[in-house]
Formats: sequence, structure tokens, C-alpha cells
Amino acid sequence: MTHILNARRALGAASALLLLPALFTGAMTSSAAAAPDAAPDAAPDAARCGTARPITKTLPSGTRWTMCWRISGTKGLVLEKIAYQPKKEPKPVTVLASAALAQVNVPYDSGEVEYNDLSDIGFGNTAVDISPSECPGGAISSVYIPQQELNVKALCVTTAPHGYAYRSDDYDAHGNPKKYTAQGSDLVVFSVSQLGWYEYVTQWNFSDDGTITAKVGATGDLSPNDYSGEGTGWPIGKGDHDRATSHYHSVFWRLDFALDGSSKAKVEQYDTAKAGLGTGSAILKTTRTAVTKELAATSALRRWWRVVSTAGKNTDQHPRSWELVQQHSDHYDAHAYTSKDVYFTQYRACEQLASGNSDPACAGRGTSVDRWTNGETLTHPVMWVNVGFHHIPRDEDQTPMPMHWQGFQLAPRDVTAMSPLTPDALAGNNGQAH
Repeated sequence: MTHILNARRALGAASALLLLPALFTGAMTSSAAAAPDAAPDAAPDAARCGTARPITKTLPSGTRWTMCWRISGTKGLVLEKIAYQPKKEPKPVTVLASAALAQVNVPYDSGEVEYNDLSDIGFGNTAVDISPSECPGGAISSVYIPQQELNVKALCVTTAPHGYAYRSDDYDAHGNPKKYTAQGSDLVVFSVSQLGWYEYVTQWNFSDDGTITAKVGATGDLSPNDYSGEGTGWPIGKGDHDRATSHYHSVFWRLDFALDGSSKAKVEQYDTAKAGLGTGSAILKTTRTAVTKELAATSALRRWWRVVSTAGKNTDQHPRSWELVQQHSDHYDAHAYTSKDVYFTQYRACEQLASGNSDPACAGRGTSVDRWTNGETLTHPVMWVNVGFHHIPRDEDQTPMPMHWQGFQLAPRDVTAMSPLTPDALAGNNGQAH
């Protein structure tokens, strides 16, 4: 496979589709991890992960994350059985049964070429080595890539600071001024894939406050094979020459929830609208809509969704949930499936890719996620998140191209009664004093 990767690098992404017509699409078995001195905490029971590999890490705040990982030829990095345990929770809180990419669609503004990087090529098939300098203080694990016929150092597990966790000028129990402040940290898990001239980083950050951040970073080089004239390109050479063609990156993720160990969850949509004027400001009213049927939805001002546990509550007796926090997205309206920002579908094992889904078990159901939102009742909801980025190249994109990220977050809402990072001295400040 090495000679194929080199050839693709030389010829560009268009040739990649010709060079790789029959890529391996199954799971790949991992081999021994490198840098054992930087390895995560003692792993959970290996039997829990089956053929996947375990990750367990306790962050400096005491928050503990556990999960299993594997590399799929098509989807690349797949995380399973993700659980979160703040230091004061007696047992782990299960969040996701599985989380992975579901498509990267790249159409060019010229209308001449379009790539579906997962279904046409595959992020696992094109995984590349991660060097120690890319994984500072972390552990690098290798997997055997059948299409390349070699072991690739394909996974980094490390930790990283994320700045302020909180800051509060308050008072201690004796009424003396007291500053409460702390810095936060993340468990960071990522892999890298090289497709044509682009290199993609599939990264997940698991924060000590319970936030999960999913993002894909694109770097590498602009493809010299995809240039066009004025109107769909931007001049990046001297004068009015070398117009690099503008293009889209529509990235999909598939999230199968297992809140508190159960696949039975509820989905709710919240909308806040102006409802008049008060004495000091506008009156805003927030309404909750139960999403009981499959949904294809577009973001709007002050609109958000959450997935709610039916199996567990926090100590305040509020149902645990995880809120979708969206970042800026320019969805691609030329395809039906990329024209929406989020989908909720009823679980089917054969529905794995947002487009180009070729599992025979789904025959007759269509090959894209928009075809699966057909009014079924949601009892086991799967969330599909679409984040679009319209890339209009610039001089600064050469070379290598600076990393540009696109993604979203899952924020815990009522998973714990108070912040999992609350200092012990303030642990009694739950709600108003009575």
C-alpha cells in the first residue's frame, strides 16, 4: 500500500479513486502500544471491549473517562462504550454506545469533481503514522492496515490543558475573601488519514467537566489538479494565476447513545422566541418539543436539541441528558442529505454512513441519511451531525495548509447536580438557600 499512497500523493485525490477500487472496509485489529510510560491508567476489563482496545484515563481533577477504540477501514477511528465518571459519582455514567465519522463529502465549486472520502476511499485504509512529536506526553498505538499490508502507528492518546475550568471571587466559611480558580484538562484521542493532497485529523476531546468535543481538522496541501477559472477559484500564485478551486467539506458524525446503559432515550428540541417587552428587556419564552418521530432538522436562532436518559437521574432527581452544541456551519444545499444540520433516526445496524451506505441489509431503504427520516417512532435514537465548511482558498493556505477545524460538542446537562469540578468548600451551594 505504501507505493499506492506515494502514487496518490503525486497524482492527487482524483487518482486515488482509481488506485483504490476495492478498499478494505471492516474493523482492523490493533497491536501493541508504543510509549508505555505515557500510557493511560490501568485499562478496564479487556473482555468488555471484545476485539477493540480499551482506554481509561483519570484527569487531574479526578474525572475518569473509559472507552474502547478500533479502526474501521471505512470510518477510521471508532469509539465505543464511552463512559464518564466525575470524582464524586459512585459509578461511571454511560454516554455513548458508539461514535464515529459517517461521511466527508467534498464537492468542488467548478462542478467538475466530487469526493465521498469515507465510502469511496476510507479513513482507516489511508491511516498514516503519528510521530511522538505529534503526541506529546501520550501513548501511540499501532494497528495492522490490510490494504497497506503493514502496521501503522495510527492512534494517539494524550492529555492537554484547555485553560480556565472556573474562576470565582467568593468568600470562605468564615466570611473572608477567597478566590476559587482552576485550570481544566482534556483526554485527547486522535488519528490521521491522508487522502490525496489532504490530510485529515479525526479528534475527540473528553473534558474534565464532562464535555465531549468532536472535530475534524484538514491540512496537507491544496490539490494542484483541481484548479479553475475566475468565479470558482481564488488566485494563490503570482498575479492572476493558479486559481485554486473553492470547495466544500461536509463532515458527518454518527452518535449512538446508551445513556445510563440504556438505548431507550428521548429527544427534545428547544426554541426560544421573543414574547413581548418587559420593564427592562425583551421577554423571551423557551418552549420544549418532544421529538417522537424521526427528524431532519436545520439550525435556527436559539434552537438546540438534547438526548435525555430514561434510565437515570442526578441526585437532584433531574433526568440526565446531553445537549448538542453546534458551531458555525455552512451546510451544502446542493444535496438533500447535506442540506440539514442534524438528523435523528431510529437505530438500524445497517445504517452506518450518511451517504454511500452500501450495506446489503439496508437494500431498498436508500443509501443516505435523508432517506431514513421517514416518520418512524424514535425508541432508540441515533443522532447524525453535519458540519459544513465552504473552503475558499487563500494565499496563506500554502504550504503546508494551516489546519482548519470543524466539529461540535456534546455538553452534559443535569448529568450531575452541580459542576463535577466544584471545590469541596462550595459543595453545599446547590440551589438557593432555604
